[in-house]
Amino acid sequence: MMQQQDGELEAEPNIRLSPRYFAALAYASGLHAGQAQAGTTVPYVSHLLGVSALVIEALGDEDQAIAALLHDAVEDCGGAPRLVEIEEMFGPRVARIVLACSDSVVSDPAEKAPWRERKEDYIRHLQDVPSDVILVSCADKLHNARSIWTDVQRDGVEYMEKFNGPRSEIAWYYTSLLEAFELRGAPVDLLIPLREVVLNLSKALNPI
Repeated sequence: MMQQQDGELEAEPNIRLSPRYFAALAYASGLHAGQAQAGTTVPYVSHLLGVSALVIEALGDEDQAIAALLHDAVEDCGGAPRLVEIEEMFGPRVARIVLACSDSVVSDPAEKAPWRERKEDYIRHLQDVPSDVILVSCADKLHNARSIWTDVQRDGVEYMEKFNGPRSEIAWYYTSLLEAFELRGAPVDLLIPLREVVLNLSKALNPI
């Protein structure tokens, strides 16, 4: 235990991030350079950092924190060949988690299945993935949902026109994700804020 200046005891961190983590950060930053978050000018790497932070705060290990940095690399930056590279660089467990967090592994975005089909498949496959995937996936969806909710509060529901699916589809997707994560016992530190933001989003996107 370490002693803080105010007299309170500070626990040791549950993980100590190694150079391997920072190599993954540099790699992810390079892959997503020039990309921005949907409908914004915010660099995409901010999402990757946010998801990785949530994983670390939910007591994930270094492999999970690295997978969080790379969770969109296969889906958005090269498909299956990228997955091979990730496994060579960061190991089979990281690659497995990244693959399980991807809803497509095609190299050409034009070859992706329709949005609804991909999302339905993703929700179904959450029933069977290992728990280490659930933590990373839940952190990803929480960070996305928070960003959407913030933008809706600032810009109104018209902001949702920037997304592929209609408002009701977005509400359906996040509600379904929440149900899947609850059934799989995702960490409570992630479930509590996800429940709140999904409830708010559902009310805003599906007004009575």
